[in-house]
Amino acid sequence: MAADSVLAETVPSCVEDPTTLCARVYQWSGLDWLAANAEVLIEKPARILLVVVLAAVVRLLLHRAIRRLTDRTATGSMPTILRPWRNRVRAADPDGVESIAQRRTQRAEAIGSVLRSIASFVVLGIAVVLVLGELGVNLAPIIASAGVLGVALGFGAQNLVKDFIAGIGIILEDQYGVGDVVDLGEASGTVEAVGLRITRLRDVNGVVWYARNGEILRVGNKSQGYAQVVIDMPVAHDTDLERCRRAMQEVADGMYAEDAWGAVLLAEPESLGVEQITAEGVVMRVQVRSTNADQWRVARELRMRLKERFVAEGIRTPPPLLGASATGAGAR
Repeated sequence: MAADSVLAETVPSCVEDPTTLCARVYQWSGLDWLAANAEVLIEKPARILLVVVLAAVVRLLLHRAIRRLTDRTATGSMPTILRPWRNRVRAADPDGVESIAQRRTQRAEAIGSVLRSIASFVVLGIAVVLVLGELGVNLAPIIASAGVLGVALGFGAQNLVKDFIAGIGIILEDQYGVGDVVDLGEASGTVEAVGLRITRLRDVNGVVWYARNGEILRVGNKSQGYAQVVIDMPVAHDTDLERCRRAMQEVADGMYAEDAWGAVLLAEPESLGVEQITAEGVVMRVQVRSTNADQWRVARELRMRLKERFVAEGIRTPPPLLGASATGAGAR
């Protein structure tokens, strides 16, 4: 009887229900202390391990899905608006089409990195909360404190959040990329870096500008798709305008016919004729479509040729009125 009472005292009471973990551990090991503490030593660590494994698997699957999505986006076809000029761009600038693909790849990688970071933050955050719950930590004060801290950070860092959201929009919409010549309002120049918070560009004088993405209200991109070179030439009021228009058209057509320049011109030039009539003279306009990289070189060459043709044809430019205005003011 004494042995039975000692045995009853050493056997945990939880073994009476064979469906419990305590009973199963006791049947498997025969250790009463292990069976009595089965929940702490086996069940909770197993749950925590399961949460960690599930979090790692879900994170891996999300990263793989995001990577596949960004890879598909990076290898997409050329936009429809650029297809009519695909062949001429390839002939003029072999890297022209490839640069579009590179920018699309860079944009996809940037967005993929952001999405993977967000996915990791959400999954790991949920996993940490579940693990703390398994450890018996009271989550109510932590969640309340996190809510208050989130509200405080939301008010204090709203400009920072605004910059990040604007940066994501700029990258997603491909408003500009590294190497583009852009006009952001007060700052304009060549883009050197595009981040989620700021954009860095360098102007023609070498000054480096840092623009917060949240403060960029409009963007003028001079390097996307193709460039439209527009040349305005002022002539005197007594000029034969039709003769002047034909001369400008011939100069532009001659430049287009040359192999060295025809490769970078994407369409036949157009002499539009009279653009403006002012007190100083008449403004004549000619325009031609070119590749992005060569637009300024084309404009300089075309201006020089037009000026030389005007001199050869005897087409006069309007005289400056500054001297006449000063003389008139003195006479009065």
